[in-house]
Amino acid sequence: MTTETFEFQVEARQLLQLMIHSVYSNKDVFLRELVSNASDALDKLRLAALRDDVPGADVSDLHIELEVDKDARTLTVRDNGIGMSYDEVTRLIGTIANSGTAKFLQELREAQDGAGADGLIGQFGVGFYSAFMVADEVTLVTRHAGESEGTRWTSKGEGTYTLERLDDVPQGTTVTLHLKPADAENQLHDYTSTWKIKEIVKRYSDFITWPVRLLPEPGQDGDGAEAREAETLNSMKALWARPRDEVSDDEYHELYKHIGHDWRDPLETIRLQAEGTFEYQALLFVPSHAPHDLFTQGYQRGVQLYVKRVFIMDDCEELLPPYLRFVKGVVDAQDLSLNVSREILQQDRHIRMIQRRLTKKVLSTVKDLRTSAPDRYATFWREFGAVLKEGLVTDSDNRDAILAACSFASTHDAAEPTSLKDYVERMKDGQDDIYYMTGESRAALENSPHMEAFRAKGVEVLLLTDAVDEVWVDAVGEYEGKTLRSVAKGEIDLSGTEDDKSDAEKEKQGEEYAGLLGWMTEHLGEDVKEVRLSSRLTVSPACVVSDAGELTPALENMYRAMGQEVPRAKRILELNPEHQVVKSLNRAWTDRRDRTELTETAELLHALAVLAEGGRPKEPARFVQLMADRLERTL
Repeated sequence: MTTETFEFQVEARQLLQLMIHSVYSNKDVFLRELVSNASDALDKLRLAALRDDVPGADVSDLHIELEVDKDARTLTVRDNGIGMSYDEVTRLIGTIANSGTAKFLQELREAQDGAGADGLIGQFGVGFYSAFMVADEVTLVTRHAGESEGTRWTSKGEGTYTLERLDDVPQGTTVTLHLKPADAENQLHDYTSTWKIKEIVKRYSDFITWPVRLLPEPGQDGDGAEAREAETLNSMKALWARPRDEVSDDEYHELYKHIGHDWRDPLETIRLQAEGTFEYQALLFVPSHAPHDLFTQGYQRGVQLYVKRVFIMDDCEELLPPYLRFVKGVVDAQDLSLNVSREILQQDRHIRMIQRRLTKKVLSTVKDLRTSAPDRYATFWREFGAVLKEGLVTDSDNRDAILAACSFASTHDAAEPTSLKDYVERMKDGQDDIYYMTGESRAALENSPHMEAFRAKGVEVLLLTDAVDEVWVDAVGEYEGKTLRSVAKGEIDLSGTEDDKSDAEKEKQGEEYAGLLGWMTEHLGEDVKEVRLSSRLTVSPACVVSDAGELTPALENMYRAMGQEVPRAKRILELNPEHQVVKSLNRAWTDRRDRTELTETAELLHALAVLAEGGRPKEPARFVQLMADRLERTL
């Protein structure tokens, strides 16, 4: 047969030069590309055979073969799929018939990092050329199923290629790479190494539908090819594509342990399949424990992304929002490019659609666990409740679904958390708000002076002890028309919950203490913005509260820890007019002309209120001195 030599078109020649100089950041992906192409060819042949489009085609043992020759330094990728005709080779391999090629080359040159280049190559569908990253010469031999004549395509990537018509060519496509020498410095591995081939196939092509077989090296297993047995490298077990009743829980758990690098079984397995204009399958796992670095900046989140069972990336962050970063699993999309980049993922409407579906599915599964499996839900909330609540701040679209999946510690039950829905159903007659308090621990909150009136009147309070609680309560604001109100902020009116003092009694009491309150406001003016009577205290003499619209001290400290400077707000000092200390202080203020000692008493009262909520006095040494003086006088 006659061999003809052709020149690559200008764009193809430029592309080859870029490939030869390794625009891919990870050269291992050349084998992924070739195995994926072979898998596509097998898929096409199977479909064509079902349609009787390729009479005489052999579909009895569809597979992919890999063959290594260390002496000749060649790697061969062979399939018995649909193959290509002479014209198809010319059109698909010899040129780049793509109107966007010029734009692609320009963007490729501008891509400064390897990841960006990877994505662009995949976007324009020219992954075959990646073979020239690892090979000095590439030979392709192919025959279209149902035809008698084959074609050989050969190129060294130097601007020309040869085409030759052949007889007696097996059905399918064989790509032989004459490999460059290994170069560890440039991350060019020895691709004649069988362990390296196995590693790449296991990592990138384990779930390919067709068997990927590695032939033993010549001379390893007899003299002839017939005497050698091939080793199947991939499991071909795409569990997410198999019906649920065909997969055991143990198989799911093993897959989770593999992709989640965990030795424990998952807490919950979530399956999702979408058909129609955009098809994908998802198999997600909720771990049974939180990793130690879940809240660190470098935590690697995201699920594995496959395209037609070909592995694309380990940590596709675009498929789930950050507050679900603990979820592990696999998403297999049918209509994405093999080398889709992170930049493209961020803009792809199909990816956004998948994210919405997966997010809703995870949230609904968590919500259902509360009633269907309370013990497993309790484990989930203990491990991941704090991170899930981040979504109440960042994802307003799914806020209702997140709230429905949340539960909160409450004064209603010391052991069982409550949902907001259940809280609202238990609200007392006349109660208009959902009350909560934030702090470091349940014990500290339960013993806080701010809780006294609520405890006395049996009004339920949510006890929120995670750092994110300081933020989400302001972001959410209300639930089913009920305002979320902190028991430590603003003025609290519990008069509607049960019988209390009349307005006339309150007014009379206000007049009785007006002088003391004004005097204390003046003398404590550097530390407080106001001193007023309290409706939330029943046992303690005083407490400090924040104004309704101001940041709490804990939230101020959180912002400062993140490097954001916020002005320190003055608090409000509230006095319990029924406490003996406050009554005595008011009488002494009324009776005495010299109020020097009373000033110290006011300082102590304020400091004690700060200590009671877990804070520290502004001047600890002075506070200790004042306390020691008072103790000395009593002995």
